[in-house]
Amino acid sequence: MIEIERKFLVTSQTFKNEASLQVHIVQGFLNTDPERTVRIRIKGSKGFITVKGKTSKSGTTRFEWEKEIAVEEAENLLKLCEKGVIDKMRYEVSYKSHNFEVDVFQEDNEGLILAEVELDTETEAFEKPEWLGKEVTGDLRYYNSQLSKNPYKLWKD
Repeated sequence: MIEIERKFLVTSQTFKNEASLQVHIVQGFLNTDPERTVRIRIKGSKGFITVKGKTSKSGTTRFEWEKEIAVEEAENLLKLCEKGVIDKMRYEVSYKSHNFEVDVFQEDNEGLILAEVELDTETEAFEKPEWLGKEVTGDLRYYNSQLSKNPYKLWKD
């Protein structure tokens, strides 16, 4: 399964008024190698294991495989993860025929709000909501696997 997405900073909290769903996510990484990351996630009341491949040069495309697992299994696997847990609230927002996932980070990444939009092709056009800011697609600092190792609160710029 190939995932195509673009990532943006969010400039205001107004997206919350448009959200159709809000869910708490806790995740850790068994492996953060850029060639292949292995993520364990608890999303609401469900557990998942996800494997992601290397990102394309444009930063938009990569292989992704995900399987639902029991929450108890996810909780046990989180104990084996590398140091650094991601804790965030996810808001799902539908805007002009596209779905945006907006993550409001907590704990070590508090203050960071990112939006992702999944696309069918790398060149697919879409309308941007007013709260969508600077594009950070392909900027490795904004990958969750990197935020777990180098949290936003430690950034100097």
